[in-house]
Amino acid sequence: MAKGRQRLLENTIFEVIPMKNAAEKARDLPAGAKVSVTASPDKGMLATVELCESLADAGYTIVPHISARMLESVDELKMVIERVRDAGATQAFVVGGDATTGTVFPDGITLVRALDDMDHPFETIGVPAYPEGHPSISDETLHTALLEKQPHAHYMATQMCFEPGRIAKWLRAERQAGVTLPLVVGIPGVTDPVRLAAIGARIGVGQSLRYLRKNRAAVFKLLRPGPYNPTKLVEKLAPLAEDPSMNAVGLHIFTFNQIEPTVAWYERMRA
Repeated sequence: MAKGRQRLLENTIFEVIPMKNAAEKARDLPAGAKVSVTASPDKGMLATVELCESLADAGYTIVPHISARMLESVDELKMVIERVRDAGATQAFVVGGDATTGTVFPDGITLVRALDDMDHPFETIGVPAYPEGHPSISDETLHTALLEKQPHAHYMATQMCFEPGRIAKWLRAERQAGVTLPLVVGIPGVTDPVRLAAIGARIGVGQSLRYLRKNRAAVFKLLRPGPYNPTKLVEKLAPLAEDPSMNAVGLHIFTFNQIEPTVAWYERMRA
């Protein structure tokens, strides 16, 4: 168990939201940490790019989210690529996204295929995975999408999930069905429900409602009295990292920009 836990913790990605105080809060991240910057439909891809540039200047390894349905043109994609290239990005996380403004790339698979034919700096590309399913996409379609993305991607990261048994069951089924991408498990950081609600309001009502509809069980657990602590979840996930056939290689921590308490927890866990 200890080896599995350590393996997960040693390959951790901290997710931040592009808000005006995000760069300042990120100073609490471990030096040189790998930081994933989300793409918010309410703020646009430029907000993601600008935060990536700021984080890269501070010495962090940036992983920009590139959202297919937020891109309104190939030229916009090229702009994103060039800006994050200049910032030093060698990794990206490609999602379909919830936005409806873009029509050039209708889904994530279209975008990862397009990247194959473009000059980009991304040595590592991640794609999303859904152990608890998706409210508007069938499990069969999700599985097919993973298989189609597999030749173009280097790892898959799960949506935030609180049920290690559910993750393990889903992962075994995907492995048996031919999905070989290394797994990074998405977990919440140490989260204060009051501050989480405030962040939701600042991101935008529309996006917050979309998140609530798609992740009701997760939000219910986060909004119980008292801060949420992911220690037990990580301990229960450790056996996956000790099983070579499962190829679970790290954590993707959703910080909700509550970075200081999450990093304090992370450092205690590593110690």
